[in-house]
Amino acid sequence: MSRNELKARWRDGETTYGMWSVTGSTFVAELMALEGPDYVCLDIQHGLIGYDAFLACLFGLARTGSTPVVRVPANDSGWIGKVLDAGAEAVIVPMVETAEQAEQAVRSCRYFPLGNRSVGPIRAAQTLGGDTDVANREVACLLMIETALGVANAAEICSVPGVDGIYVGPGDLALTYGLPPTLTPQPGLHADGIWAVRDECVRNGIVAGVQCRNAEGARRMADEGFRMLTVATDAHLIRTAVRSELAEAGAKPRLATESAASPYS
Repeated sequence: MSRNELKARWRDGETTYGMWSVTGSTFVAELMALEGPDYVCLDIQHGLIGYDAFLACLFGLARTGSTPVVRVPANDSGWIGKVLDAGAEAVIVPMVETAEQAEQAVRSCRYFPLGNRSVGPIRAAQTLGGDTDVANREVACLLMIETALGVANAAEICSVPGVDGIYVGPGDLALTYGLPPTLTPQPGLHADGIWAVRDECVRNGIVAGVQCRNAEGARRMADEGFRMLTVATDAHLIRTAVRSELAEAGAKPRLATESAASPYS
């Protein structure tokens, strides 16, 4: 019987580690997955990934053993159904701020009678299978809490039936607290909000996940009780590796100032 290996690890109480793909490169996504992360997330919301590139990346991940996770652009049933039909095994839904929005996302991930996902698993029938009961059990529905309002409503969001986990977005959360976007918990409201979401996940028996910038950040958040740790993005890894290799080679930087970086690069 088909199963979602990422969810299986969570059911066994394991902490899982993954990578984040924003470049849209099939080869880079495949290379990351071949190094053994529990999952690779293809970011359609902010990443440079259209549907065709996303589909190619799924093909690249297929032989690697890493669970394919997708962040969709919005809490939209059309997008959610489309990426699941293509073979995504977990969906991350951004900007969830209320229990009603959480219920909408869950319904989009589940077939009747648990939801309103339309039947048409064109490629998913070859991955998790075409059995709707199996899909309802094995597809992971993950919601992003990344605003002050989402934190305020975390208890209600986390208690919605069918939510498998909460994925904290520290960057947007910082903005809503009047801070520069950052993936590192900042003392005060920002860190308190992140820990509050984690505590609600524990209370409701669901997985707490979080976006990290690097291995150091991932280790810290694992120590804090998060069980889904995104270690870094492909853009960040490429950029830091190039900078490091050039510096070690003794090359003089050609740019007078460091180019701007987003939390993902």
